[in-house]
Amino acid sequence: MTPDSVRPSRAAIAAATITVVLWASAFVGIRAAAPHFSPGSLALGRLLAGAVTLVILLAISRQGLPPRPAWPGIIISGVVWFGLYMVALNWGEQLVDAGTAAMLVNVGPAVMALLAGWLLHEGFPPRLLAGIVVSFVGTLVVGFSMSGGGRTSILGVVLCLVAAVTYAAGVVAQKPALKHATALQATTFGCVIGAIACLPFAGRLISDVSEAPLSITLNVVYLGVFPTAIAFTTWAYALARTTAGRMGSTTYAVPAVVVVMSWLVLGEVPGWLTLLGGALCLAGVAVSRSRRTPAPDRAPAPSR
Repeated sequence: MTPDSVRPSRAAIAAATITVVLWASAFVGIRAAAPHFSPGSLALGRLLAGAVTLVILLAISRQGLPPRPAWPGIIISGVVWFGLYMVALNWGEQLVDAGTAAMLVNVGPAVMALLAGWLLHEGFPPRLLAGIVVSFVGTLVVGFSMSGGGRTSILGVVLCLVAAVTYAAGVVAQKPALKHATALQATTFGCVIGAIACLPFAGRLISDVSEAPLSITLNVVYLGVFPTAIAFTTWAYALARTTAGRMGSTTYAVPAVVVVMSWLVLGEVPGWLTLLGGALCLAGVAVSRSRRTPAPDRAPAPSR
């Protein structure tokens, strides 16, 4: 039985569901904090809050340091996913609404398939290539719909796509590490490494905290504790029990949840053309991750 054929357990499904809801709330929280925090300071503040929470949980559970074979994947995911991804996403959400950002970032699973085909030698099936073409058309539609806002909106689209690539690379790097480390270990030290990578923004973080309203600062703490510490741990827990492709597929629901949340909390709703482009992005990902169903064997005709 191949790994792809193994169905995730109920616990893994529950963990993935928690991740989807909390990550959806992160897009709204980032958008709310964007006017008061720079991309780098917001990433550092979120990672510091997450790292403190995770270190406390790690100490309580007495899990200690991860084994040596897990460190390469943890370091790469820490720098690329926890660090670069968050800075790119924060910057992108200063320029586009939360729903649009979520739709663009969810091109990530298709990028995961590309990386797996290249790095893990899984090949490039026709459905993967077709799905990437559809997603690319979707990003062009989103970019065209945002062009009325000037160059800043186009830059926002590009930054969200950068976030999608770093998200995919982080997942591909983290998956092998979970063969040796627990979900809590991989998340804790990935978050700590991401925070260290963002330390150059410490001065700006101090300035932003001193000027931002208390409610916005508490929002940054929320982003660190829930969408980071808890959601990344539940993600790693589920990822360790299924494939990266299956886990990537669970994030299809994130944009829909984000659009509803951003409408209720921020009063933001993407335009129809933007929604169409986002739908094409997600459709392309669905095509790239789909598998061809083998035709059933025909029974031999009865002999006369």
